[in-house]
Amino acid sequence: MADVLLTLTSTAEDATDVGFLLHKHPDRVQRFDLSVGTAQVFYPEASPTRCTVCLLLEVDPVGLVRGRRFGGEVLAQYVNDRPYAASSLLAVALGRVFGSALRGRCDDRPELVSRRLPLEVHVPALRCDGGPGLVERLFGPLGWTVTTAVEVLDPTVPDWGDSDYVDVRLSGSLTVQDALTHLYVLLPVLDGSKHYWVNQQEVDKLLRAAGPWLPAHPERELITHRYLARQRDYVSEANDRLRALEAAPADDPEDSAADAESVAEPLRRQRTSAVVAELKRLGVRRVVDLGCGEGALLRELLADSAFTEVVGADVSAPALQRAARRLGLDRMPDSQRARLTLLQSSGTYRDARLEGYDAVVLMEVVEHLDPDRLPSLQRTVFGRARPGAVLVTTPNAEFNVKYEQLAAGGRRHPDHRFEWSRAEFRAWAAQVATDDGYAVRFRPVGEEDSQLGPPTQMAVFTTNGPGTGDDS
Repeated sequence: MADVLLTLTSTAEDATDVGFLLHKHPDRVQRFDLSVGTAQVFYPEASPTRCTVCLLLEVDPVGLVRGRRFGGEVLAQYVNDRPYAASSLLAVALGRVFGSALRGRCDDRPELVSRRLPLEVHVPALRCDGGPGLVERLFGPLGWTVTTAVEVLDPTVPDWGDSDYVDVRLSGSLTVQDALTHLYVLLPVLDGSKHYWVNQQEVDKLLRAAGPWLPAHPERELITHRYLARQRDYVSEANDRLRALEAAPADDPEDSAADAESVAEPLRRQRTSAVVAELKRLGVRRVVDLGCGEGALLRELLADSAFTEVVGADVSAPALQRAARRLGLDRMPDSQRARLTLLQSSGTYRDARLEGYDAVVLMEVVEHLDPDRLPSLQRTVFGRARPGAVLVTTPNAEFNVKYEQLAAGGRRHPDHRFEWSRAEFRAWAAQVATDDGYAVRFRPVGEEDSQLGPPTQMAVFTTNGPGTGDDS
């Protein structure tokens, strides 16, 4: 075995909160068997002011060769640097060990997902054929302060010069999810080679992990070129999709607003994380995303095997077609594809196909309806479909003053028919609960302002039926 090391340190107040985000308890050593070897996660230090998590990857070089993950000459298969330096092998370990954190999932403390923390990352041995300057070009634009030290080939033979290996330290104020996605994508880019075949799924993986930050990165072309192992067709597809993301208008001004309290993570991602956390808390297994749009929530639901049946319903056929493409429906594994159904349907007309589920989610839907259509929505969802739980999210109009580009009284999206204050939303939800025999509670989504409240508000309606858990 040969060891590869990476550490991530938080120096925030209540630094051990990072354990919630990583889903790894500081008091335990956890071991994971991987295709490339064995990973262990442990905490060398865990105090209220400083908490470090260590990912130690024990690579099995012989196992790699037996698995035929390397080509080339026989000697090259056994004599190479991969078991000893950070590379795509370490990225695989990050994805396997910290998968929930990479997706922005934190069921126990969802409010932590969007919180920027003072973080330090140390990779003692990183293969970088572009030298320390490339490390700075890739990580610097993402908010990191980069410190590097180049390893010499042999201290006893100075004429041999420097090696391709760099000791890298990163520091910055970022969310843990952003920090992990940066490492997950850029470690293979710096290495310049992957230990497995690149295929169509790698394009989707790149866009899924780096979509929020890669379109604006000054080295975007270089990143896609090297991440996709210089496969021309895949590189072209990735760049076309990134340009489409760059050109697409933001659904919410808070996603691109340069306001004084803008957060690193787009608000839409915080909403998705909050909804998934609530569904998990309620023990939901069969869920309808009504008004699913292009599938942002569907992707997260399918990524969690706890959700055994996922239905995406939308009145727009083009939106469903885009959802199918973005989810990679034609390339999806059969086991995952069997859990997903896409339906063209309206929330204001009865549809028997939507009845009998554990939960219905209306994420940023109600504000797109004319107010006189809300009673029809209520009858369809709460009266006819009658799931055990209904989750409704909608903008908090009081928070709009935070967005400087909005005129006084303006709305966050041109298609919004209205936007409620907290009092208005609570009054509507309370009346619905009374009319249809549900209990309702409220929770904030996004960073709260002491006077204005959160940017998004959520109502969680529950009955005592199956799939809702104990809502006391």
